[in-house]
Amino acid sequence: MFGNLGEMANLMKKAKDIQKNLKGMQGDLASIECTGESGNGMVEAVVSGDLIVKRIFIKDAAMADREILEDLVLSAVNNALAGVKAQSQEKLSKLTGGINIPGLFN
Repeated sequence: MFGNLGEMANLMKKAKDIQKNLKGMQGDLASIECTGESGNGMVEAVVSGDLIVKRIFIKDAAMADREILEDLVLSAVNNALAGVKAQSQEKLSKLTGGINIPGLFN
């Protein structure tokens, strides 16, 4: 019975360490920037790790058709967000030692 208490204490300590490190990771994520592109580079979007769109680049040739441009911008932003999510999950996995915590970047 007491052996299980020791394991529980170790688990609680690990959880506290993970929580502390998660706070530090939030600052690290803000410094990440991912670029997504669409239309063979006609549109590029840059999104930070804290999910803020930083820049949108549009080549002149992409402005010929508004509906196509809207689709290209949407696709580029979604590609950049997917990159941020992938990098965030990778950092989180390293931080938690591969333990999956529901609700974090899922």
